[in-house]
Amino acid sequence: MTTAEESRAVARARPARRPWSRDRVERTALGVARPMVIVLALVATLVPFAYMLALSVRPISDLLRDPLAVFGAFGDLTTSTYRQVLAPVDAGGQGFLGLLGNSTLVAVGCVLATLLVSIPGAYAVSRLPFFGRRKVGVLFLAVYLFPSIVVAIPLFVLLTRLHLRGSLAGLVLVYVAQTVPVAVYMLRNYFDALPESVEEAGLVDGLGRLGVIRRISLPLAMPSVIATALFVFMIAWNEFLFALLFLVDRRERWTVSLGLSQLSGGAEVPTTTLMAGSVIITVPVVLLFLFTERLLTEGLTSGAEKG
Repeated sequence: MTTAEESRAVARARPARRPWSRDRVERTALGVARPMVIVLALVATLVPFAYMLALSVRPISDLLRDPLAVFGAFGDLTTSTYRQVLAPVDAGGQGFLGLLGNSTLVAVGCVLATLLVSIPGAYAVSRLPFFGRRKVGVLFLAVYLFPSIVVAIPLFVLLTRLHLRGSLAGLVLVYVAQTVPVAVYMLRNYFDALPESVEEAGLVDGLGRLGVIRRISLPLAMPSVIATALFVFMIAWNEFLFALLFLVDRRERWTVSLGLSQLSGGAEVPTTTLMAGSVIITVPVVLLFLFTERLLTEGLTSGAEKG
């Protein structure tokens, strides 16, 4: 047998190459698209923050000399802009340290009050039968069909009559009214996914409804509770409209969003100072997410075993 005949015989002996199936095409496309999307998302997220951080540590004189340069000389980098932003107003600074304290009080208070109301509310919507139960979720989401400015005037009149305008407690109440519907909606979906048999076992063992929530349902729903708390915290931390409406005449009670708007609206404020204020506002939320990321993925079956 010649070499050509041997080659033809080997080719005939090989199995025919199967055409590309739809599943194979989709897997290949996703395998290529997934890393590209991740890289694009990282670039879109990290590049603006890196640029903001680079500008915040550059001297304003260096920036004016060469505004197109992103990074200056390493020896010229300075943290004086952060000291100026954090220093009290009477010391020539922007007073962001006090603003951070106000925002922390408002955000933490909003998270605690929202969870205190939304956890039993979401459990009731998920487990307890009552008239109109299926329409409650739609009503909660309908709150977000209206722009915030629509309810701003009624809330302004209400808090003025209650003598809460200009106070952090009044601002917390406004934020709670805005965040409870979405928190109930988020938690209800998680309670719906929990097996009712585990709760029924607790009821058989003598627990009441509150005991079932505290000992069984709440530990199982902890990942969703933490995710909801983080979402509510970011809403309260970044909110601007209601903070401006209720605290504009009380400078000592401003939140960081109001302080940053003052920096961006002032022509005499250097760009480096504005960037430093933006970094100071962003870092707490980023750190909070990094510290709670582990809690978001752990405890999915916590409390499921009877003991």
